[in-house]
Amino acid sequence: MTTAASRRPMLGIGSCLAGNAVRYDGDSKPANAQVRAICAQFDTRAFCPEMAIGLGVPRPPIHLVGSRHAVRVVDVATHSHDYTARIQAYAQQVLQQCPQLCGYILVQGSPSCGHGGVKRYSQAGEHLASDQNGIFAQALADNDPLLPLADDEQLNDPGLRDSFVARARAYHDWKILVQGGLTPQRLIAFYSRYKYLVMAHHVPSYKILGPMLANAGREAIDELARAFITTLMAALSHHATRRSHGNVLLHLAGYLRGDATVAQRQQLRALIDDYRRGTVPLAAPVALLKQLFAEHPNAYIAGQVYLELDNPDAPNEGSPPRDSRFQSPFCCFECPQYS
Repeated sequence: MTTAASRRPMLGIGSCLAGNAVRYDGDSKPANAQVRAICAQFDTRAFCPEMAIGLGVPRPPIHLVGSRHAVRVVDVATHSHDYTARIQAYAQQVLQQCPQLCGYILVQGSPSCGHGGVKRYSQAGEHLASDQNGIFAQALADNDPLLPLADDEQLNDPGLRDSFVARARAYHDWKILVQGGLTPQRLIAFYSRYKYLVMAHHVPSYKILGPMLANAGREAIDELARAFITTLMAALSHHATRRSHGNVLLHLAGYLRGDATVAQRQQLRALIDDYRRGTVPLAAPVALLKQLFAEHPNAYIAGQVYLELDNPDAPNEGSPPRDSRFQSPFCCFECPQYS
């Protein structure tokens, strides 16, 4: 079976977003520019839970029925066909057979694959509210609470998109760490790489994680690791701001004291100030930081994930995606085992 360490980070994605004609009406849902840009950074694997449980194309539509905390997915016409348990079981199967998944791009509004705001109906077919996750999406969350989830429309939001990509990459790295064996030293080294990314997203968590790891070696490693990764992933779910990025940029700039010239440091500070005022994108001070650290290497900074992530301010419009952006796009019935 493929491990997280043996491939690029992998996202799951709704098969219709990968261009496959698997929707109930026999159509697809072409991915928007933001989804295409994200998928260019990852391997992807496409799934359609409705096809996976044997529903054909075209097929009668389904929707969510019930109370807010006891919802089922049934056919719209008669409410006599309940697909809930089968779709939930398929979500478990996906996670078991594809443990390398580090995030999942869902489909807005879908009763199986929607993420938030999915319509819920009464037994009489009346619209009650739009307050649900799709059955497949909820089962993914229940079975792997750390797995980053977002739908295609949510990813149009720059802050959420930045958070989703950061969490997906962190979860991939975490799976590699766990596969290699947890030790206090490896746990501390992992966090040292993520320190400034966490600071950019959520300073309160940054203040928690350091002291938490002070207990490394004195607590059961599995319990400490579980608390650590839960806190780190929650921190990255917060949206980074210009102010928080500016704070991190100034911290990183501090490592150049004594190495960069006065003129270089002044240029960098001016660029950081311009970024904080909103007159230049984040890419500008980050690029200068990278240039200066290339001239004045610092082993600690070289390992920082913060400088590795793609710039969330960068434009996402561009060329249509190549077919290769969606690896093995039609994975609806099972996730093949890899040797």
